[in-house]
Amino acid sequence: MKYRRIKVLPPIAKQKRYPPLELTVIHAKERDAPAGVEPIDWKLITDLPVCTRVEAIEKLNWYALRWKIETLHKIMKSGCKAEESKLRTAERLVNLIATFCIMGWRIFWMTMVNRSAPDAAPGIALTKLEVNLLDRLVEDKDPRKSGHKTLTDYLTKVAQLGGYLARKKDPPPGNMVMWRGLARLTDIELGFILAGGNVGN
Repeated sequence: MKYRRIKVLPPIAKQKRYPPLELTVIHAKERDAPAGVEPIDWKLITDLPVCTRVEAIEKLNWYALRWKIETLHKIMKSGCKAEESKLRTAERLVNLIATFCIMGWRIFWMTMVNRSAPDAAPGIALTKLEVNLLDRLVEDKDPRKSGHKTLTDYLTKVAQLGGYLARKKDPPPGNMVMWRGLARLTDIELGFILAGGNVGN
């Protein structure tokens, strides 16, 4: 990783109104990239002070968090359809966005925990009712696992409700398919509760 300070002048027509910018260019390249994969090569420009290698790494870590923020915004925009809201008062919009933030966080967290802790117990992400409904709605691909199913087994079922095919070579389900699956599961759960839990009896 390298970093250097540069001075950038504003356009000639604006030089009288704006001072030069003091910026730092950070160039970071991934070491020991997996075989057959292009190493990550980042060139970041920041106006934040960077005087040491530790400070440069700090700015890289901040930038890496940006992708998680962008993903959360995508869930809220494309999944929750936040921009299509017809609400007009600030109070109602704040309440709606707060609800969407909770929903978006849950989708994003479930997607990430599915990849980082696949063997965890399903109860860390799903309620008992959700687990029971998933067992009824989505057939186990491997009947031998029916006695001990992991978080990944159930989150894959959620994704299947959203259209995920769950083939052996498929990558783990992404945020949007998890969104669609969880939205469908929530609707089914609500119907089950309203029916007094008598569905299928």
